[in-house]
Amino acid sequence: MPSWRKGKRIGYCLNDKKKKKLNFQGFEDLCRQRGYEVIEIDLAKPLCEQGPFDVIIHKLSDLILESSYDSQSHQLIHDFQTYVETYSSIILLDPFPAVRLLLDRFESYRLLQDFQKQDSCIFSPPYVELNSGTGREAVARIREQGLTFPLICKTRVAHGPSSHEMALIFNEEGLGEVSAPCLLQSFVNHDAVLFKVFVVGSSHFVVRRPSLKNFPRGESARRSIFFNSHSVSKPESCSRLTELDEATLEPTPPSDNVICRAMRGLRSTLGLSLFGVDLIVEKQTGRCAVIDVNAFPGYEGVPEFFSALLNHIETLLESHEQAARARVLVAEYSLHQQASHVDKAQESTHDTNLRAPWLANSLETPKSAPAESSFFTFAVLPAVLSRH
Repeated sequence: MPSWRKGKRIGYCLNDKKKKKLNFQGFEDLCRQRGYEVIEIDLAKPLCEQGPFDVIIHKLSDLILESSYDSQSHQLIHDFQTYVETYSSIILLDPFPAVRLLLDRFESYRLLQDFQKQDSCIFSPPYVELNSGTGREAVARIREQGLTFPLICKTRVAHGPSSHEMALIFNEEGLGEVSAPCLLQSFVNHDAVLFKVFVVGSSHFVVRRPSLKNFPRGESARRSIFFNSHSVSKPESCSRLTELDEATLEPTPPSDNVICRAMRGLRSTLGLSLFGVDLIVEKQTGRCAVIDVNAFPGYEGVPEFFSALLNHIETLLESHEQAARARVLVAEYSLHQQASHVDKAQESTHDTNLRAPWLANSLETPKSAPAESSFFTFAVLPAVLSRH
């Protein structure tokens, strides 16, 4: 067993729904097979009584959201964050600030817009934020930003059951049916196919899912369509919204090169290890668009999730161990250098003390030797030279 694996403790904090969905017992069994101790964290008890932890895996999105308005949730998150900051060697999957950013679509979509400026391998469709009132009040901004009907309306909050409630808006009249806070984005035709990319550290897995069918571009008299994205894009989904009106070829999946490049960039930008990305391929151009990002998704359709997660954890643990060894070596070298300087200084002092007083002084400030010494030097020197 590698030294960095011995005695390591992995803590996790997931609600019952997440544990059941992931069948997390399988991950616990895998960890124990490799020699790790696995602890389920109880937030009702002080973390210091349950630790120490080398790694903590969590899905605390509910609490993070509630912490903005509920004092009890705020205290739990504060205590958790304080513990992790106190024991800074803990590997936290994933950091709270990074997770919090993905819970707000305003924040995450701004980040996606910035990302596409740095790397054009993917793009994010144009959108506007609606902070107050109804969609009708955003008509001018919709035109300014170059958005085109149909528009897809998404809630600002990107977590929880209501975050999956969306609407397709086909005209200005329909904008009056949606209220703030929400996000309005140009709908991109993609032949009813969604590519969900599940990221685990440096690994990623692509799963094909059904999605919304194509709609004619431009304003039309069609009534708004309200739907739940889960009912459309789940593996077993069967919805009239995913049925194409015309025969068409399946879109070509994004290339491995594009996906690898995009996920590597997003991982760095987001500061996350566990996240999911929804990608579509624009029908007209073949360009790859990212339409949503979420923290610690369900990893449905990824049977390798547990092994990929543990491999990522082991990579992080080994990296931490190597960094710790490097710090020790640097500290030892620094102490050795300091000791060497002290020894040299002591030797120098000792040598100076052995010299004639007037010679020691001459090393500091040039001075004339006493007259007797001058006579001695010049009297002896010719005799020495005469021997050669």
